[in-house]
Amino acid sequence: MQNVILDIAKQAIHDSFNHTSTIDTKALLECYPELSKPKATFVTLTLDHQLRGCIGSLIAHRPLLDDLIHNAQAAAFEDPRFYPLSPEEFSRVHIEVSLLSEPEVVVYSDIEDLKSKVTVGVDGIILQRGSRKATFLPQVWEQLPTFELFFSHLCQKAGLESGCLESHPDIWHYRVEKVK
Repeated sequence: MQNVILDIAKQAIHDSFNHTSTIDTKALLECYPELSKPKATFVTLTLDHQLRGCIGSLIAHRPLLDDLIHNAQAAAFEDPRFYPLSPEEFSRVHIEVSLLSEPEVVVYSDIEDLKSKVTVGVDGIILQRGSRKATFLPQVWEQLPTFELFFSHLCQKAGLESGCLESHPDIWHYRVEKVK
């Protein structure tokens, strides 16, 4: 199944270059019924070990197959941090798909309590205060390996001050199954 997921993501991006849709969704759904179940995905593209695009869904709101196709194309062509992927880059890009569990609210009293409820290196985190919201996949722990670094950068990603945990934002955690 992992190869199938990667093949779908790769074909979805390839199809965008040609303005076609060659993915036989009907056949895929017949062979792999789990692709019809709602699932949230993130598609991460890297080029020479550097991020090249990352787009995804936090909440399962459409079938896995549709979410995967949409997010693969969006990671390649719609990530506002990057120019659209070129055909030359596509030949060298590494694709990773993250299948997300349902996010769970983390109820915490203070930063120390939050620290005790977050599994460093394992949990993906969603942080929200007011209309500002951001997430880091668990893979981000590899670059930001401490609780303090991780949350400081996540606060900033949400457009908040780096010490935003002091203001007790809403926090959810989730796990991912990586397909690469």
